[in-house]
Amino acid sequence: MSKVVFDMETMKIISLFQAVTRASVKDCINDSELLFVVGPGELGKAVGKGGENVKRLAAALKRKIKIVEFSDQLFTFIKNLVQPLRVEKIEEQDGVVTLTPPDSSTRGYLIGRGGSSLRILEERVKRHFPIKEIKVT
Repeated sequence: MSKVVFDMETMKIISLFQAVTRASVKDCINDSELLFVVGPGELGKAVGKGGENVKRLAAALKRKIKIVEFSDQLFTFIKNLVQPLRVEKIEEQDGVVTLTPPDSSTRGYLIGRGGSSLRILEERVKRHFPIKEIKVT
């Protein structure tokens, strides 16, 4: 589990997000898309009625935005991160998390080309939980 450190640009983005949504941000990951991790129970407030907050922020920042609700339960947090994909079973043993998707197409989406989606998911989870790796069966 690494300590989360933000640069100035990310701090400005978080400040804008909190001003628009009135939801508290636990984490913000600024890579291919902007991922905001909000506090438990604040997802509805962050998204806004009809997704208006997401649309407003996406237009203002000219970026794709994803909002995820934090959970201090590892399995619930992983399920929140992979939404809208479904995972039938999640197991953890010795720091290795194993995901079991319901079908092969979901498996493909979880892994991504060359394992890219899986590595991104792994890095996002490692920011909050002490895991070694994530595997898909």
